[in-house]
Amino acid sequence: MNEITRMSAAELAAAIRTGQTTSVEATTAYLERIAAVDERTGAFLHVSADLALARAKDADERVRSGTAGPLTGVPVAVKDAFVTRGVPTTAGSRFLEGWLPPYESTVTARLADAGLVMLGKTNMDEFAMGSTNENSAYRPAANPWNLQRTPGGSSGGSAAAVGAYEAPLALGTDTGGSIRQPAALSGIVGMKPTYGTSSRYGVIAFSSSLDTPGPFGRTVLDTALLHEAMSGHDPRDATSIDAPVSPVVQAARRGAADGLAGLTVGVVSELLAEGLEDGVRAEFDAALDVLRSLGADVREVSCPHFRHGVSAYYLIAPSEASSNLARFDSVRYGLRVGDDGEHSLEEVMSLTREAGFGPEVKRRIILGTYALSAGYHDEFYAQALRIRTLIARDFAAAFEQVDVLVSPTAPTVAYPLGKANTDPLAIYLLDLTTLPASLAGTPAMSVPVGLADDPLEDGEQRLPVGLQIMAPELRDDRCYLVAAALEAAQDAARGGVFLEGAPAL
Repeated sequence: MNEITRMSAAELAAAIRTGQTTSVEATTAYLERIAAVDERTGAFLHVSADLALARAKDADERVRSGTAGPLTGVPVAVKDAFVTRGVPTTAGSRFLEGWLPPYESTVTARLADAGLVMLGKTNMDEFAMGSTNENSAYRPAANPWNLQRTPGGSSGGSAAAVGAYEAPLALGTDTGGSIRQPAALSGIVGMKPTYGTSSRYGVIAFSSSLDTPGPFGRTVLDTALLHEAMSGHDPRDATSIDAPVSPVVQAARRGAADGLAGLTVGVVSELLAEGLEDGVRAEFDAALDVLRSLGADVREVSCPHFRHGVSAYYLIAPSEASSNLARFDSVRYGLRVGDDGEHSLEEVMSLTREAGFGPEVKRRIILGTYALSAGYHDEFYAQALRIRTLIARDFAAAFEQVDVLVSPTAPTVAYPLGKANTDPLAIYLLDLTTLPASLAGTPAMSVPVGLADDPLEDGEQRLPVGLQIMAPELRDDRCYLVAAALEAAQDAARGGVFLEGAPAL
């Protein structure tokens, strides 16, 4: 592997600024890495090599002119849910296959303005619906730690790209945990910012009140740098919050240097029960000991309505999805089937949606349509909204006692490819720990904390475990503060960054 691809994003940006390397050299190294391993990881759906090299040349010119920013010239992978002008965008669905968008999402436009170099579009569950990346209409992505395991979903391609050294940074979207869960299963850092602080303009919608763009990185500082570059108020997004970006980079640097003296950490008791594997629990408990050694006051906190998060989410998200995907009707967007003069408009719509949507998307459209239908709206959807309010109140009460909340990010290590097809309801339950922060709109991060034995492999296989850190709304910096302190202490103990322990591809 080229040494350039082993650098952190912060190290690479510094090397480009000081002339030790160039953005063209870095981009070329990553394109070569993608060519070498992506057939096995399935991380990318489209690689835009010519565009990437052209942007890298522009970045090098900015460096020479003295106008470079903190990440100028650094490559980045982009989840295929972000609309990118002139670059294929499918949201992992056959419905949009071949579409070349005429406009750019706000987030990717901001990264281009900052001089980052987009390598291509990464694999994802179709319309971001899934927890394993196996619902991609094209191919599943694989976990870099074990190619027979899922990297998680729905941003699994982005997580696999960062975990396999195919990109130093990546963009994802988190609706019910789709950044944090794949980050945990792939051994990298993933952040869901406060809802409304990263623009949804130009992000193909799954569930509008939940979708949140966010960053992936190999380190906490890398993730903070990308977070800062992509965030900020956007007048084109009606849900965008007009507030200053939380000082996440400053927090990441401070946490690594100063520890956590005076900070209170709440362990959510309701997130330590159902389906939690022994190995995951052991690594989580060990991480709590590290937090205590850094000066944090760790105490147990009860959030009684968190246990209803799965039920509420799987009514609210499919209901919003059924509305958002109604536009894919054969008339206004993408695929059209049966338009041969022998079928009615209604038949063409039906044939098109039958051919264009995969099984998981159809399942959620049916579930959401049922929940919103006359006679059931109050019984299901309205009740789910009430639970959402109670979960937000649980967060508010907890944050009167502690500065942050923590839990395991996922109750298990990465599960085998194919499991989602045999037991989709069991896969839904794996989102138990990530859903409360999604429903409340609070920021939450996953940071790797250790390796656990895989119970399916008799202890011969060890796979990553992530710790989830949740903070009050608009206090994203607290997640970075805690994660950076934890990362620094664990890196010092193991003698290197976590991802260096991954097997070679």
